[in-house]
Amino acid sequence: MNTFARRLAAPVQRTTQWLELLQPVAQLAARLYLAQVFFLAGLSKIRDWEITLALFEDEYQVPWLSPAVAAFAGTAGELVLPVLLVLGLAGRFAALGLFVVNVVAVISLAEVPPAALQQHQFWGSLLLGLLLWGPGRWSVDTLLQRRWG
Repeated sequence: MNTFARRLAAPVQRTTQWLELLQPVAQLAARLYLAQVFFLAGLSKIRDWEITLALFEDEYQVPWLSPAVAAFAGTAGELVLPVLLVLGLAGRFAALGLFVVNVVAVISLAEVPPAALQQHQFWGSLLLGLLLWGPGRWSVDTLLQRRWG
């Protein structure tokens, strides 16, 4: 390795180490943000169940499910999975479940405004990251793994 490469390698390695230290912070921030988005959506659905059912009958066209089943499943997912995500308990399962809820939300609407589609894409990318790399060091999953291997 030449001198220039050695001089360049050391700061790159230090920067990488610092970024690795920040990874659990980013994973926790993503989990908290996503949990809030989906949990609040679930709360809005149970606030007025009749309107929710009407929306699933008229607006949301969820494939393969009746409107009542789709409303119940979507609402349950939006209320239960965010709690798991915040805790990092079954974190990949929770991320996958919310990813599916997110995709179904997009495909069930006839027209999705560009700004809303961009939001769903952002949420999907964060969920995909948590699905691929897990909930991070600051999670119940990690504590359980350390305890029981």
